[in-house]
Order: sequence, then C-alpha cells, then structure tokens
Amino acid sequence: MICIPIAAATTDTAILRMGRAALLAGLVELRIDRIPAADLERLLTARRPPVIVTNRSRQEGGGFAGTEEERVERLKEAVRLGADYVDIETATDPALKSGLREAIVGTSAKLIVSWHDFSGTPPSEFLKFKLEECMADGPAIAKIVTRADDVSDCLRVLELIPFARQRGQAIIAFCMGRPGKISRIMAPLLGSVIAYASLEAEEASAPGQMTIHQMREINRLLEEGSCNE
Repeated sequence: MICIPIAAATTDTAILRMGRAALLAGLVELRIDRIPAADLERLLTARRPPVIVTNRSRQEGGGFAGTEEERVERLKEAVRLGADYVDIETATDPALKSGLREAIVGTSAKLIVSWHDFSGTPPSEFLKFKLEECMADGPAIAKIVTRADDVSDCLRVLELIPFARQRGQAIIAFCMGRPGKISRIMAPLLGSVIAYASLEAEEASAPGQMTIHQMREINRLLEEGSCNE
C-alpha cells in the first residue's frame, strides 16, 4: 500500500492535500509535527482515506518542539478522534509508550513503532536488535528506516523484511537518500506493508522519497513486465 505524507503550513492546506491524496493512494500520513497548530479534530473528521498520525521527535528527524509528554498526548488525542494508526518511536520513554498502548485498547487504532537513523545504516546485527526493540513494544507494524550511502546499505535493511515476517511481524523497512531509492521500490515486493510517496517532489517528507506519480508508474511497469513473462 502506498502512503502519502501530509505536511502543511495550516490545517486548511493539510485538508486540501488530504483530499488530493485520497484520489491517488490508499493511505495518508498526517505529520502533525510539521503542521503548525494542527487541528486534529478537523483533520480526522474530514473526508479521507485511512490515516497514520505521526508526531515525530526532533531526535528522529521530526519537528515537534514541545515536551515528550505533550508529544505523546497528541497521539493519544488522535486515537480518541479515530486515527487508524499512530506512529511512535521505540526510543520514547517506556511509561509514555505504555500510556499510548492503553489509549488504543478498545479502539480500532493500530500501533506503528519506529526507529530512524539519519546518520547512516548500521551493521546487520544492530539493525536486527533495533527491530527486536520495536517488536517488544507490541506493534501492529514495526518500522525501520535508515540513510543509505550506497546500495549495500539497502540490502542490509531489506533483509529485515523476511526476518520480521518469519516471526509473524508486519514491517516497514527501507532506506532514505538517493542510493536508498532502490529500496523503496524493492521493499513492497519483499513484503514491506507500506511505501511512502509525496504528492509533489517539493513536498517530500524524507530524502530520496519519490512522488506518488513516479511510484505508480514504477508499479505499472513492474506489473506489465510480469505479465509479459
């Protein structure tokens, strides 16, 4: 499934972008750390596809400027308002993660637990350790994203996909950066459950992110090639 991240200067603009995204992808990600004074009630009651709400910490490339308690409280608010998924970093204080899990109980929301490395791609054993940390938080989906300096970095991250699936864990795994683009194409073919693509090139939420039009064209070519075999 392709997800379009939404960031904007205002809630109104974010709602407009969500409307456009709904015509192109099966999922949107509300990056409320990049929507100043985001009105979650309006955003989550607008006509929309399923939504991931993310309030990314600055330590992992996000823009939220408040306390950790405030950051997680916004995710709990999103759960109360009907978010389909909330994304929280595994590095978050355990008590705050526990509070979010409790908020999810009895709702239809699902938990994504993530880890990001913008400095590079660690060795395979460390990546597996981080994946297991995410899995220990009991997520519906574990997410591991690193920055690739060359294609070999992509291979180490993509190896996490069968590793997680063999353990019954749904996973998102790919690399950022220009060398990481190939991983964004390969990951869904290996079983990564969500791929991210921007509405327009200038709206990319991470380095190396392709547009929804590019991703759909790549998928079309791959499907056409498989049909011609």
